[in-house]
This record gives sequence, C-alpha cells and structure tokens, in this order.
Amino acid sequence: MKTKEILKKFLQALGVIAIALVFVGLGNWQLDRAALVKELNAAAKVIDPKIYSLSDLAAPTVALDSRNVNKQVAVSGFYISNFKAPLQSDKDGVVSDWEVALLQVDGSGPLSGILVVRGLWADRLLNPDIAMSTRIELVGTMQPHQNDDRAENVPGVISRLDSSVIVGQANLQLYDGFIVAQSEATRNGELIRTRVVAEAPVSRVAGYYWQHISYVAIWWLMAAIVLYLPFYRRKAGKEAIGLPL
Repeated sequence: MKTKEILKKFLQALGVIAIALVFVGLGNWQLDRAALVKELNAAAKVIDPKIYSLSDLAAPTVALDSRNVNKQVAVSGFYISNFKAPLQSDKDGVVSDWEVALLQVDGSGPLSGILVVRGLWADRLLNPDIAMSTRIELVGTMQPHQNDDRAENVPGVISRLDSSVIVGQANLQLYDGFIVAQSEATRNGELIRTRVVAEAPVSRVAGYYWQHISYVAIWWLMAAIVLYLPFYRRKAGKEAIGLPL
C-alpha cells in the first residue's frame, strides 16, 4: 500500500514537472521569437549595397518575403498606366501626393506587372515623351504593400500602394509590394526628377517585440504556478484539519 502511495506521488510530481517544463519551453519559444523580431527590425535598417534583379527578390502572385524589404532592385519594362497615390508620407514625415505607374515587366514568362513610385504627382508632366512604347530601365527599393487606405479608389487614383487594389484593371500577374524608383532611364538617357524615399515599413515591430516578451512572462508565471500549486494544496489541507504547517 505504501509503495502504491509513493508511486502515485512520484507520478503526480512527474506530471507537475512535465507541465511546468512545457510552460517553460513555451516561454523560451516566445523569447526566441522576440529575439528574431528584434533582429529583423535591426536588419531592415541595414542598407544592402547589392542591386538584385526583380526575379531574385520576388515572384508574381507570391507574398513578398520580409527579408527582401528595402533591398535594391533593377528591372525593366513598359509603363502601361499611371495613378495618383494621395497623402503618402516619406521618411521625413512629409505628406504629399505621389505618382505611381504600373510597370509591365520584361520577361519570357506570363505577362507580369509591379507598381512603381516614380516621384511626386506634381512632377508627372516633366517627361512628356514617356509613352507605353517607351522601354524603361529603373533601379529602386522593394517595399511591402500598404494595408491602410489613404484615399478612395476612383479612376486614376489608388487608395493605397497595394497591387490588390488594381487587380481588375490589367490582365497581368501582379507582384506583391511595390518599388520606389531611385533612377529611371530610357535609350535617350536618365530621367531627371525629384525622387521620394518611403517611410520605413518596420515602425510597429517594437510593439510586436514587447508583446512577445509579455508572453514569455505569462508562460513562465504559469510554470511557477503549476510548481507551487501542490504545496499550496498541501498547506491548505493541513490548515483544514488543524495540523501544524
């Protein structure tokens, strides 16, 4: 009988320790995720000097890998439509209207396209010789699509920089995200105009970091409660029958 009680207590202790270890493991997992988020935030601020081809960083109809955000990309093709993107904010917080073009990308596969921020909407008439038949070679930075509308979607205007808002306007396979042009050139030379630099797309990462840290504290607290609970029940039981603690 005594052996059964010892075995029962041993199994109960083993179960408590196992549950506590699970909670500790979940806390460590959240801690690792918090560290990864912090690393991604820091990495997003590092400028990669290499210029990649668009196919190296993205593919049509596939979500943009966050590791490729802010990388420089070179691509060529033809502008097939222009849009006004109102109330856009640059890296200095200056709000203005931007000119955005849909670039039909050169390539041997299915027809594809990506949104390109060319510059300020006020400068859209600086290059009147640009037509749909003009081949453009550009270098810019990859950016993720925007989630929040800045305006209403009406003809010639896009509510946010996101290919999903123009999916019905072109018979192309569209890339996720967009390119902010740093330079554009035709066979006649470089197109000179004021360029914009988009605000950093990682402003909310810090919040996610601290959210993961709070989860770490919660899981570890649960582990402490699980370990303390058997002693609390034992103490409560002794108090109920009047035994010394």
